[in-house]
Order: sequence, then structure tokens, then C-alpha cells
Amino acid sequence: MGAEMEDRPAFDPEGRYGRHLILPEIGPEGQARLGRAAVLVIGTGGLGAPVLLYLAAAGVGRLGFADDDVVSLSNLQRQVLHSTPRVGDLKTLSARDRLADLNPEITLEPHALRVSADNIGALLEGHDLVIDCTDTLPARHLINRACVAAGVPLLSGAIAQWEGQIGLYHPASGGPCYACVFPEPEAPPPVQSKGVVGALPGVVGARMALEAIKFLTGAGARLKGKLWMVDTLWNAERVMATRPRANCPVCGGKGGSC
Repeated sequence: MGAEMEDRPAFDPEGRYGRHLILPEIGPEGQARLGRAAVLVIGTGGLGAPVLLYLAAAGVGRLGFADDDVVSLSNLQRQVLHSTPRVGDLKTLSARDRLADLNPEITLEPHALRVSADNIGALLEGHDLVIDCTDTLPARHLINRACVAAGVPLLSGAIAQWEGQIGLYHPASGGPCYACVFPEPEAPPPVQSKGVVGALPGVVGARMALEAIKFLTGAGARLKGKLWMVDTLWNAERVMATRPRANCPVCGGKGGSC
């Protein structure tokens, strides 16, 4: 995949990736990095929808995605990857077909399953970045533990009502893990849906895709050691510094050495 990209005219504005190739922060080298990259997205719902659409369009060479859910009518208010005719279908199959239409040049790897302690290790193998688009604390902590153990960077996002947040967690390179910032509760509270405005996953998910592109190409300032937060109802946005926690039971706050 990467070789094919390098063989294309470097500055063809009408090519699929032409607008990337003329960006000095990406250019042919950065686009080739995207083409060689392997990204795993866990969750193909509200956040996963824009993440997958933009990463597929950007030319990420191998794009895996895992979900065991089916498309329901209530999803369509915000999960723009799916459509009314796909109600009742597996989200992974709906996603695969839509992404293949968008960019037939990349490799798509759908996994119709719920991530668990038994399967996540195998899922992570061979990926350069994992993107957590799930919506429960147990799932987020499970994914974090697996990423720390495998030394794979984790980009994690969350949304509720009008608010969202994103962090990049990579103890192997000196940053905190997810549990450093959000310690795992002994007994997670029951999930209580309080609704979400339909466009919010698009705002936060698109930002997650942007951060993934920056991470994979090396462009700009990344979110390692930072937590980006937004309140779209009141137009408030801020970035908070984060750091490893010395007594973290997952990474130990030692750059992922434990």
C-alpha cells in the first residue's frame, strides 16, 4: 500500500490524497506513513462512525474495527456511518460496506465480536494505534490494560449529552495510561443514558481522527500527556496536562515498564 502511494505524482491536486500531499506537515512522506499504518478502532457507533470514515478517507492502509452490535433505528440520529436500510445488520458489516465504497484502496478488517480479556490480546497484534470508541468504563479499562501490556498507544474518547473528551495514552513512551488519569473504580456505577446531541459524536470523533492522523504522520503537537475537553452547549474548550501516577496498578507510572 505504501509503495503504491509513493509511486503516485507527488502533488497531483486531483488525486485521492492530493490535499494531503500539498500540506507541508504531511506531504508524500506523511501520506506514505498513513498507507503503511495499521489502526484498530473498537466500537463502530457514535464516535467510531466519524473516526472510521475520516481514517478510511485519509488512506490508513489497514483499518480494523470491532463491534458485536447491530444497527438500530435510534442509532441513526448520530451514527452517520450507518443507514436506514442497514437497520438490523451487524454494525461491522454495515461499516465495511460503507468504507469500501468510500476508499477501495485500503484493507478493511471487520471483527464482529465484543472485546474481552480472552480476545483483545490477539486483536491488538500488529497495530500501530488503538482507538477506543466504546461507551462503558469496564470496556475502556480493559482496552487500556491490554494496550499497556502490548506497548501500543491508545487514543480514547468519551461523550455525554453536550460534552466530550479525548486523551492519548502511551506509557511506553513516558506518558500516562488511561488508569493514571481515570483510576478504575472497584465497582463501576450502572450505566445510565442521559442522551446525547446528535452532532456531538461528529465533533469529538472527527477530532479523534485528526489526532490519529497527526500521531501517525508526526505532524504538529500531539495529545500525549494531555486531555482535551469540550462543552459544546456553552462553547467552552480546554486542554489539561496529565502525567503518570506513581501508584497506578496498570502501568505503575514508570513508562509502561511494569
